[in-house]
Amino acid sequence: MRSHRFAIVLLALAAWPLRAAELNCNGPSNVESFRYTWRMRGGLSWIAGIMFPTSGVGSLKTTYGNGQSHAISSELLITAPTGTKGGFYAYESQMDEAGEKTLMTYHAYAWRDKSRKDRTFFDYEKRVAVGHKETPERRWQVPRQMPTEDFHDILTAIYYIRQNAANIRGPVTTTIYSDGKSYPVILRPSNRQMFTIEGKQVAALGFEIVDAPGGKKWPGGVRLWLSDDPRRIPFRIDIVQSMASMQLDLQSIDACAFMQAAK
Repeated sequence: MRSHRFAIVLLALAAWPLRAAELNCNGPSNVESFRYTWRMRGGLSWIAGIMFPTSGVGSLKTTYGNGQSHAISSELLITAPTGTKGGFYAYESQMDEAGEKTLMTYHAYAWRDKSRKDRTFFDYEKRVAVGHKETPERRWQVPRQMPTEDFHDILTAIYYIRQNAANIRGPVTTTIYSDGKSYPVILRPSNRQMFTIEGKQVAALGFEIVDAPGGKKWPGGVRLWLSDDPRRIPFRIDIVQSMASMQLDLQSIDACAFMQAAK
């Protein structure tokens, strides 16, 4: 999006939600799309850089129901500077129309001659999670019992925080489902921060997803800062891994479907 249009979006963010929804943005009316640049951070990021690029571009896209499908789909694609041919991480999720149940989770990566795909569908009636895994050498299917408690994957947890940011005043206990395993985690508010967007100072609310003590240790983490307005635009997303973290910083808004935040 061109800079003047981005500035118009930011000015409208402080207005009533209906005005933000009526902005004349690019793309379909049921798609919300953000573009980012990213870079590796952390003391051991140079080791991670041996296996994967240390900077590039990313996009976070959410597609809402349009009458044919009532599900909400979310996609996070993180690529090398040369695009997907230079390597990528990809996350995808599907939720019910209320954004409360995770119906499908997917993650994949490719770098040099290494790649892996892992997609899991959740059957709430049978309480079964069926995983479909794929590498260049083979494909296989893994059925597992679903978590007995409410759960999210990374993208549906981010969506939940965006949707409920106004009501998350303290720690919220939940479960993250990742790589076929369930991990107890805590969603909680973090520090507020100011971001400079198009030369303007914009306030952002901080949140984080961290490992919950006393259970199976989650080897990851997420930090994000959301605009202090009804759209809860993710200005920054940090995806934390054991060796380094990947920091994504917002560059543009490409499509502006309005997320319905909880009141």
